[in-house]
Amino acid sequence: MCGICGLIHFDGKPVTRELLAGMNDLLTHRGPDGDGYFIDGAVGLAMRRLRIIDIAGSDQPLYNEDRSIALIFNGEIYNYRELRRGLASRGRRFKTDGDGETIVHLYEEYGADALKRLRGMFAFALWDARRGRLLLARDRFGQKPLHYYQDGKVFVFASEIKAILAHPAVPCMSRFAGGDQDALTAYLSFGYVPAPETAFAGIKTLEPASALQVDLPGAVKETRYWEAPRLAPPEPAAKAETYVGALRERLEEAVKLRLVSDVPLGAFLSGGLDSSLIVALMRRYSNAAVKTFSIGFEGDDSFDETPFAETVARHLGTEHSAFRVKPEALSLLSDLVWHHDQPFADSSAIPTYLVSKLTREQVTVALTGDGGDELFVGYERFYAAELMRRLAVVPSPILRAAAGLLRHMPEGTGYYNPVKRARRFARAASQGLADAAFDLVRVFDHELLAEICPGADGRPPVMNPYLNSGQTHPIAWLVEANMKSYLPDDLLTKADRCSMMASLEARAPFLDHELAEFAAAIPFNLKLKGGNTKFILKEAARGLLPDDIINRKKHGFGVPLGAWLRQDIGAARDILLSRRARERGLLDMTVVERLIREHESGARDHNRQLWALLTLEEWHRQFVDGARLGRMAFG
Repeated sequence: MCGICGLIHFDGKPVTRELLAGMNDLLTHRGPDGDGYFIDGAVGLAMRRLRIIDIAGSDQPLYNEDRSIALIFNGEIYNYRELRRGLASRGRRFKTDGDGETIVHLYEEYGADALKRLRGMFAFALWDARRGRLLLARDRFGQKPLHYYQDGKVFVFASEIKAILAHPAVPCMSRFAGGDQDALTAYLSFGYVPAPETAFAGIKTLEPASALQVDLPGAVKETRYWEAPRLAPPEPAAKAETYVGALRERLEEAVKLRLVSDVPLGAFLSGGLDSSLIVALMRRYSNAAVKTFSIGFEGDDSFDETPFAETVARHLGTEHSAFRVKPEALSLLSDLVWHHDQPFADSSAIPTYLVSKLTREQVTVALTGDGGDELFVGYERFYAAELMRRLAVVPSPILRAAAGLLRHMPEGTGYYNPVKRARRFARAASQGLADAAFDLVRVFDHELLAEICPGADGRPPVMNPYLNSGQTHPIAWLVEANMKSYLPDDLLTKADRCSMMASLEARAPFLDHELAEFAAAIPFNLKLKGGNTKFILKEAARGLLPDDIINRKKHGFGVPLGAWLRQDIGAARDILLSRRARERGLLDMTVVERLIREHESGARDHNRQLWALLTLEEWHRQFVDGARLGRMAFG
């Protein structure tokens, strides 16, 4: 696991070690165990390393035999041993025992087609001196990040945007401040800036399953080497027993591949189905005791899953550590924004970072349950969308009226608050299915967005790129959209940044692409079976986990942010209504004042909206105002 960065000066200006080091130092948290540099005239590569495999060797950059190819690499290639055997049989000689060198020799054999043979999570940069070519690539689901900037004189890339901004030729321009209404609307709706765009004008995100080829003197070409498989439609006659055995075999293989490590390894354990199943399979195939970690929070017991995690840990016989922490949302705001590089409204970054930090005190690698909901239709919003489809006969005015009545009822801050959930469902159900599904997850609904963001019309922004009109089943269509948007831009961004803040490597067996391709072929009605989400995965877990864990109601990973913000409302008010915030001219401050007032009084739970605004303002302070980046203010 590493952080990588580099550049090409198209005008031929030599790259200096000082320039590269200035970029690379900003990635130290991603790789505290060492650094590496490669400079060839106008080309420079740098990396920070977190040693996981081949600890004594595999220092980067990695080279081929005549050093005409140089590689810097972030991630893990899980099938590297199989690939090494094949390459060795073709005469390729290896100097290390790690996985990264496999990429070098695979590229020598197959060029960019080597990407199709890699099974893992990765982002890498490979310099081919003979061709004068830089190849950047990112794994299929986007588990490892990669961003870049280009103009006629320079191409700069890095694992994190802050390292790109350290290059003096990169202009520092906020898309929000430039009057880009779509950027602000997208952020306030999604809670993140959808890729390939970022909050910075001119800086892009390389999308998952993509490669970027940069040829001197400056030609840049992006290609896609893999497409997420189309989900199979329902088959009324399909039976679970047809698929359970093969599914469990593939799950076992995905977990076993991710147990390869030369450093201590453990797992996050929430007590939900996904993480519990991963731990059960780890326990079966690990040669050492399995260490598991869970976290709970003071302030609202409805968010605390530690009792369930402890039940699973006892059942499986793991060495379990349960942590319970006090409210500290605003104390983490600055660091979370700094490591995400962009405003990021998903408050589950708070527990993700905290459990990563505490886990890192005992292990260097942790397996997670990320991806289970995407592969097996686990989110409640998919069942809600199916229910809305069945309620289409109810006139929309009736549903809107119900939502209006519920709007006037006080909202609690508990995880399963019935008023809040009923109001959101009724409001969403009054719309078309695509808009309704988005309305269930968006941060600011369309009415509130139009109020707070002058000039916005509240329509769902930039949804079309994610909606596959070729998918005939309407709920499968929404699941595929989720895979293309929420998974890489929210869930995996959060997992990477929060684990790397703690210098912890997180591995997600569910995001094995061969497992995903098999799961996609399972009939859709064996995943969402009536009101039973993840039906086929639950059947595969029978005998490995207690039934009460398998059948437990879905519970997201979150913190009692609503209760915490009511305690810290004075500090939140000071940030959101400060003179600097008002002078930015981005938001209608009377609406911001109302949100604070309603949340404080208990009339509404606006924790998601307030956290989105807090991260937006903190991002401006750190990056636009230069408070932490240490640069001139954005133009």
